[in-house]
Amino acid sequence: MNTFKKGVHMDIKVWMYVIYLAVSVGLTIWVARALSRNGQVFLEEVFAEERLARAVNSLLVVGFYLLNLGYVTVAMKHPDPVTSTSQAMEELSLKIGLVLLVLGALHFFNVFALGRYRRNRLRQLATHPPITPIGRLPMQPTPPGSQPVGAHPVGAHSAGPHPAGPHPAGPHPAGPQPGAGPTNNPPTR
Repeated sequence: MNTFKKGVHMDIKVWMYVIYLAVSVGLTIWVARALSRNGQVFLEEVFAEERLARAVNSLLVVGFYLLNLGYVTVAMKHPDPVTSTSQAMEELSLKIGLVLLVLGALHFFNVFALGRYRRNRLRQLATHPPITPIGRLPMQPTPPGSQPVGAHPVGAHSAGPHPAGPHPAGPHPAGPQPGAGPTNNPPTR
């Protein structure tokens, strides 16, 4: 009679393992296929080359299988005896719930990493600044009666002669120039 009870307990535990493996492997395959199919489009945009995107997609799927199936097999062992069907169901739900959490964590990690890579790549390819300018820098006041360097009098055309002065036309850095002599005008602020 005692060996019969032990055989029944073993059968419940074996069935729990079989159901756990079937559900976990089935979920892993389903999620991996969905991620592979839908992630291919995303990866093609991220890497801008179809062959590279397919290769990365295959590598991600293999890594996903290895990580998740590794976790499934490690978490399968249950050291305590399972004495009833309800206890087997509780253990089964706990184990499958942990598998689902691992699947979700792996999925979000992949999406986060690829999204970050995509943002960095788009930032490198951008031809304009990432933030639009808010305003303009303040202009330095010019002394009365003088003209800013490079400015033309009203009505002057760019094709005509330019007024001659101590400075050639073009942008100049502010402040004293190296090698330049003393100036007659005091600096304005």
